[in-house]
Amino acid sequence: MGRTFRIAVFSLSVLVLGYVSFGYVFGQTKQDKPYQSLTVYGEVLDHIQQDYVDQPDLHLVTVGALHGLLEALDPESSYLSPQEYVEWKKEETDHSKGGVGVALSRRGYIFVISSLPNSPALKANVREGDILEAIAGFTTQDMSIQQAHLLLEGPPGSTVKVSVIRGGNPKPQDVELTRANIPPPGLLTTRFEGDVAYLRIAAFDHGAAKQIRSQLLQFERQGAHTLIVDLRGCASGESSEAIQTAQFFLKSGTIASLRGQTIETQTFSADPSKQVWTAPVTVLTSGSTAGPAEILAGAIAGNHRGDTVGQNTQGLASEQKLIPLQDGSALLLTVGIYYTPDDKAILNNGVKPTVQVPPPNSQQALLDSQDVAPDPTPGQLPAATDPIVKKAIEVLQSGSAAGNTTTGAAQTVSD
Repeated sequence: MGRTFRIAVFSLSVLVLGYVSFGYVFGQTKQDKPYQSLTVYGEVLDHIQQDYVDQPDLHLVTVGALHGLLEALDPESSYLSPQEYVEWKKEETDHSKGGVGVALSRRGYIFVISSLPNSPALKANVREGDILEAIAGFTTQDMSIQQAHLLLEGPPGSTVKVSVIRGGNPKPQDVELTRANIPPPGLLTTRFEGDVAYLRIAAFDHGAAKQIRSQLLQFERQGAHTLIVDLRGCASGESSEAIQTAQFFLKSGTIASLRGQTIETQTFSADPSKQVWTAPVTVLTSGSTAGPAEILAGAIAGNHRGDTVGQNTQGLASEQKLIPLQDGSALLLTVGIYYTPDDKAILNNGVKPTVQVPPPNSQQALLDSQDVAPDPTPGQLPAATDPIVKKAIEVLQSGSAAGNTTTGAAQTVSD
């Protein structure tokens, strides 16, 4: 191995082992585990120095270790290299940049949670559940969500190629997306038989709560007696907009709480003066429900204000903090987790529906029903055969979602 690499590894090992030794002498008891982990890290470095087949690039090894460390915490935490951090800051200030209109998460590879209505992704039939095996020629196996977004964004009219895996077919399909400026999606409304109002929310962008309040008042003037709020495919926006929306449905109780070891606990409570909708309500959820939408779904179910119908949500409702580092890189670190009124962490767990309907791709659903439909296409009303809508109407008509009455234990249905 080269002399420079040996010196670098030796120096880093000395620092790590010195820190470990200092901690062992002065910081035993409950702090033992971090020092033990650092001891293992020093041991691994030593084996790399002594036994690796060739001289590795220490910088790449370090960057790879940092990516893995952050991604092992949760899908939202990530490491940005100095160059990526520069690009990230440009994207934050340059509002003329175009995008493709997807909400992303990762499990091994980057995958699509949802696509916005009228977005380039949706026009190219890239939608929830699709795995993006590669973006712009780069594999997403070790890619953070922030890295993926940086590659997908660019000047409006420019293109980016993604390799998509879907439907159990292991062979990726190349899809070219044309970036565009995507306006905030509007609300989608209709009425079902029996004075059931339907409201679909695609995102909790700035100003969404104001629009939702106006629509709820309009439903009331039109004589609607019950309401379905469809949060399937709603995976982006601002948590404050979802919290404000929850106020419109609750007379009392806790909407959510935000907690973390370095931040002050915040508890968001209902205000009776802000309640707009007092009639029965149900909320539709699926795996494409994420982030702020999970706060609203958890508030409705956790306060027994109404049922949540569908499938478990994605589990991403949290807050991140940007932490610049000395070398010009940065961390996006999850520092707060939203909890439901019944004190369940949403991150990594999601919000479990009170009335479960099997997902459309489950074998049991195919056996039990001939009219199973996927999540409705963003920007379109659900089909009349939509099993989750049908079940929500049944729940409303049965009266179990009325007012502030307590709903029963979670049910599982297949029709």
